[in-house]
Amino acid sequence: MDEELVERVLTAAELIPAGRVASYGDLAGLVGCGPRQVGTIMARYGSPVPWWRVTSSYGDLPPHVRGRARQYWAAEGIEWKPNGLGCRISRCRADLVALADALDAALPGPQPADNPADDEEE
Repeated sequence: MDEELVERVLTAAELIPAGRVASYGDLAGLVGCGPRQVGTIMARYGSPVPWWRVTSSYGDLPPHVRGRARQYWAAEGIEWKPNGLGCRISRCRADLVALADALDAALPGPQPADNPADDEEE
């Protein structure tokens, strides 16, 4: 697995504010990969970062981590949906613009979404 991509995904996860979540797709858009790659990276390397803040696009967590996530979500004030699968992402989603800005500041060099041609005058 590309070490730079792993670093970008884990840094993005670390920057999600407490009490907020971001979906695999949200992080994928920020770091320049697909949501499944984000999921794979979080499953393999995500234990040192706040993994409980990364959800599906519906705000759901994988079944095998829900039990462990409960204590973190309770401490951060993230409320569970009545079905117990996750949170209402529309209420809990992190500010993605602020998250992108924080990620740009945290990582050196150009990011995948950067396009130098955008900065050129016409």
